[in-house]
Amino acid sequence: MPELPEVEVTRRGVAPHVEGRTVRQVVLRREGLRWPFPPELPQLLAQRKVLRTGRRGKYLLIHFEHGTLIIHLGMSGHLRVMAPGIEPEKHDHFDLEVSGPEGNQVLRMKDPRRFGAVLWHDDADGDLEHHVLLRGLGVEPLEAGFSGKLLYDQTRQRSAPVKQVLLAGDIVVGVGNIYASESLFRAGINPKTPAKRISLARYEKLAQAVREILAEAIVQGGSTLRDFISVNGQSGYFQQTYFVYDRAGVPCRVCAAPVRQIKQGQRSTFYCVNCQK
Repeated sequence: MPELPEVEVTRRGVAPHVEGRTVRQVVLRREGLRWPFPPELPQLLAQRKVLRTGRRGKYLLIHFEHGTLIIHLGMSGHLRVMAPGIEPEKHDHFDLEVSGPEGNQVLRMKDPRRFGAVLWHDDADGDLEHHVLLRGLGVEPLEAGFSGKLLYDQTRQRSAPVKQVLLAGDIVVGVGNIYASESLFRAGINPKTPAKRISLARYEKLAQAVREILAEAIVQGGSTLRDFISVNGQSGYFQQTYFVYDRAGVPCRVCAAPVRQIKQGQRSTFYCVNCQK
C-alpha cells in the first residue's frame, strides 16, 4: 500500500497541474470504490477553482473554496495527469478535468483492486479535521508537533510492541510498514520491544530516524511498490536503499548477520537482531 512518501510524491506531482485551475468536469465511471462516490460530485465541482493541494497522513486533499476532495490511493491506486480525450482503460474510475492557461488537463485515478476512495467534505459540515477519516489521526511526522517526547509521553501505558504503536496512527500518522521497519533499524530499536519500556533518549533517536527516513524517501520518489507509480509514470527508487525491509535472510548492511522476518499484526516485520536491541 502506498505510504506517506508515495502520497506526498503524488501530491507534489499533482499540484502544479491543478492548483489555481478551474474544474471543467468530473467523470465517475462506477458507483464507487471502497465507499460510494458522492453522486453530486460533478455538480459540486463544475466551474469551481482548486485553491491548493494538501495531505493528511495517507490522504491526498484537494481544497476548494466550499470544501475538500479527499482521495485515498488504497492498495493499488495511482493518479496520472494526461491530455483530454485519451480513452479510459478498464480500471480508470475517476477523472477530474481542469482548464488552465496551457490548455485542459485530466487528473485520472486508476485503481484495479478498488480499495481507494474519492470523497467530499463540505465546509458547511464543520472543520475538515473532524471528518470521520481524519479526526483520529495523530500528528504529522514531518511537522513541528512530532518529537521523541511526544512518543515517550503517549506510550507510558502501552505494552504493545513499538512497531505496532507506530503503525496505529493515533500518535503519529503516516508511518507505514516499510518506513517503520527502516526507522526502527536506524534508531537501533528492536520492533518487538514494548512501547512503554523505551526511554526518552531512545524515542528522541527514533523520532529523528522517522523524520530522516520519510524525507529521504520523498526525495527519492518513494518506493516502487507492486502497483505504485508517480503522477508522471516514473518509479521511485528508495527501495534500493532499504536496510532491512524485504531483505529476510540477506546479510545486514551493517553487521552482516541475516535479516530476520516475523509477523506482527498480520504484517511482515524485518529487523537485525544484532543492530536492534
